[in-house]
Amino acid sequence: MRIDLFDIEEKTMELQELKDLLQKSGIVGAGGAGFPTYAKLDERAETILLNCAECEPLLKLHRQLLKEHAYEILKTFSMVADTVRAGSGIIGIKGEYKETIQALRQYIGEFPKLSIKLLDSAYPMGDEVVLIYEATGRVIRPGGLPIEAGVAVFNVETIYNVYRAVEFSAPVTDKVVSVVGEVEHPVSVRVPVGCRIEDVVALAGEVTTKEPVYFIGGPMMGFIGEKDMPVTKTTNAVIVLPKDHQIVQRKKSKASLELKRAASSCCQCETCTSLCPRHALGHPIEPHLFMRSAANQDFQHIEAFLNTSFCSSCGVCEMYACPQGLAPRSLIAECKDGLKKAGVRPPADVKAAPVKKSREYRKVPEMRLEARLGLSRYNVPAPLRDETVSMPNVTVKMSQHIGVPASPAVNVGDMVKTGDVVGMPGNGLSVAVHASIDGKVVAADKNAVTIQRVVQ
Repeated sequence: MRIDLFDIEEKTMELQELKDLLQKSGIVGAGGAGFPTYAKLDERAETILLNCAECEPLLKLHRQLLKEHAYEILKTFSMVADTVRAGSGIIGIKGEYKETIQALRQYIGEFPKLSIKLLDSAYPMGDEVVLIYEATGRVIRPGGLPIEAGVAVFNVETIYNVYRAVEFSAPVTDKVVSVVGEVEHPVSVRVPVGCRIEDVVALAGEVTTKEPVYFIGGPMMGFIGEKDMPVTKTTNAVIVLPKDHQIVQRKKSKASLELKRAASSCCQCETCTSLCPRHALGHPIEPHLFMRSAANQDFQHIEAFLNTSFCSSCGVCEMYACPQGLAPRSLIAECKDGLKKAGVRPPADVKAAPVKKSREYRKVPEMRLEARLGLSRYNVPAPLRDETVSMPNVTVKMSQHIGVPASPAVNVGDMVKTGDVVGMPGNGLSVAVHASIDGKVVAADKNAVTIQRVVQ
């Protein structure tokens, strides 16, 4: 029997009405690049997917949120399916998340369009191209968008934010962040958007290493951050690591040095390509060919460089596959950036080759990946604290999403309440930005708005 908290009102919405609400509420993908969610609502979607695969090792917030708010999220996900007229909604979740699966099965019978797809504990299962294939058998073309195959993908926290917007007219003002690694009490905590990384880490107790490095996001695709950086709508985790940890050292390596290492050590074993998740799905990305061409400055096969556009930067080649410890992902990223700056666009209308028959046997087991990365001892419980923690000040960035930044809508000296608009959507693909605490605006420019809590 459901408790009253779950007896939320039945709602049906028109597509444009929901799009407008999500844009005004500042809802974007709660992870990755932060794609504005309203732009994903498309009547071409035959199937929508809920991503609960926790793509990166050590992240826990999505399974935790889905367990605690299973009914609200399922109901909202079903509403989104109805709004875009999708025929089905699939919850992709790793089979090891048994408590969350149990919570889903308690309510999913109430939603005829919805089903559960159990996924392997492999990396990068949360990559949307991989997830779509696992859940539907459809292959997204190289460089293509999921909607071209009739699919739209949303992560768990994003749909929970849609629920709060629809039911309570609540914009995005907070973010759940997992704090793990070298901390006394690992935790997943809800904090105001814009608070400092250092203040979030403090919620996990004492730091247990002398010279900590704050790794923002997952260990495979994250980056080294600064302690005074603000939390954004896409900040999923802070992993506190010793400065000499292998992941930190890899992130600090220089491309010029890695290119020399590749020239002297790459033996063309092809392991990087064999284990590449996108290559296994028929995308024309072959890291070993790129390494050969780049290391030897061989431009005869220009496709080796142009096809770097199809790399997802998952890091399997660099962090797991290469027996020489080389850096294909980092060098490919440098190449992609250089091509973009030069105005070179990805090859158009490239079709995927057939999915490799060997794919099932070349998935990267998550436990083995954690061990290879030296992270196994950090994979411990990090309980969810679901009440928003109070913070003394926040710096709310105007650009927390792909597309056009928001435009500041307040001035220094203005008093604001939590949820007030402090940034209006820009002209183009953009969403609003909101105050995450009550207080006084002490700084405002095109980049960010800083709010100081006023003590009554």
